[in-house]
Amino acid sequence: MSKAASTRNSARPAGSSGPLRLIESLAPLLHEWLPRQRWFAGKGRPVTDFTLVSATELLPVGAAPGLLHLLVRAEQDSPAPARSAGDCYQLLVGVRTSLPPRLAAALIGRARTGPLAGSVLYDALLDPRLTGLLLERLRAPGRIGALRFDRDPAADIPAGLPARPLGAEQSNTSLVYGDTFILKVFRRVHPGSNPDLELPLALAQAGCARVPAPVAWYETTEPEPATLGVLQPYLSGSEDGWRLALLALTDGHDFAAGARALGRATAEVHGTLASALPTAVLRKRQIEHLAAEMTERLEATAQAVPALAPYVAGLRTAFDAVADLGHAGRTWAAQRIHGDLHLGQSLRARDGEWSVIDFEGEPARPLAERTRPQPVVRDVAGMLRSFDYAARTHRPWSPKWAIGCRDAYCEGYASVSGADPRAEPELLRAYETDKAVYEVLYEARNRPDWLPVPMAAIERLSLPESPVSHRVPKLPRRPPQ
Repeated sequence: MSKAASTRNSARPAGSSGPLRLIESLAPLLHEWLPRQRWFAGKGRPVTDFTLVSATELLPVGAAPGLLHLLVRAEQDSPAPARSAGDCYQLLVGVRTSLPPRLAAALIGRARTGPLAGSVLYDALLDPRLTGLLLERLRAPGRIGALRFDRDPAADIPAGLPARPLGAEQSNTSLVYGDTFILKVFRRVHPGSNPDLELPLALAQAGCARVPAPVAWYETTEPEPATLGVLQPYLSGSEDGWRLALLALTDGHDFAAGARALGRATAEVHGTLASALPTAVLRKRQIEHLAAEMTERLEATAQAVPALAPYVAGLRTAFDAVADLGHAGRTWAAQRIHGDLHLGQSLRARDGEWSVIDFEGEPARPLAERTRPQPVVRDVAGMLRSFDYAARTHRPWSPKWAIGCRDAYCEGYASVSGADPRAEPELLRAYETDKAVYEVLYEARNRPDWLPVPMAAIERLSLPESPVSHRVPKLPRRPPQ
């Protein structure tokens, strides 16, 4: 893609000779600022260059303040050919002559060169004045430059709601407007419709109340269509499942009732997705490909994390067992799923009802992988691993608590779906193993102190005929729907 093509129809910042020159002002500052951000995906690899993909002026640069919407590609050296083009990031940049003390934490830097020389640039998502403008854009559908804003015409979005950034550590940036709505701004941008818009819209249209329905969203139309942000109701007063689980552990309470109810909610979401969107059946070729992908991730992770190497042979048997079943003619139903389900992606309201949020999937995985139909057991495995994570934060470690939660969750799921995930032990073990391998790589790179948590699961799952639960019911296997 040429730079000229990448900025076609974007608004021209005041005082510049064109949007392409903005990179002269931005690049020196982004080299320092971008790698420090929590949502930057390329940590550990130096940024070699920046490419301006698109630039849209939401407020003139000469205003006080100005507001630029930018898509910037960070070029990085990488051994992975698929990532050699670099990742594309969404930036909303405020422009001022000086920065008030209250915005000190938002500072990107003062531009020394290019068309913005002398201006102070900062993260506009920390400026209430500019986040208010963003809400107004979402309230009034239309286009500006490369951006298109859309909304549910039936939704009531009041004007003037104050904004505050959500303080939780995450891979995107979220703003809460007046304890009424939450706007998720996707920092790492992939071409296509983001599942965090696509799936909640489908669920809302099908009448599923377990997921907050999108009320407004915006996207870029150039150089390729891509989702940039989604506004949804903010479930004020709800508490996330991770915090609730930790509180139960601290107070010495079990969490079985909550886990069982969460299992029911998960099954309702899966059932609605299966009825609202296309489904598939995984047969021999797809199953062998699935097992091969898992094996490849295992071997690559063992190269990156030597502590995993002694367990590779035992872990591989989980994937081989699935491939053998596929070769023997076994099939599995596949559908759209959450893709990154864990306790932190669930919210319990004051009345005890659970909601499921954040359908983006694992951001590190390609969008094509995140949007293809998969067995629902993958989501179940993610939640089972989350119960284990919660239990391991408590001292002394009590496996009984985690086992009780895992079994209760599967029982709740079966009560709605009619099929207990534990009745598919080979597939469940394979997905839980794949998730634990993913966790090992993540923790080794980002939180080394947490590495013992997934490594404990690795040790268990590498054993011959490793159990996925201590009580696996003997239910008849259901044919694919």
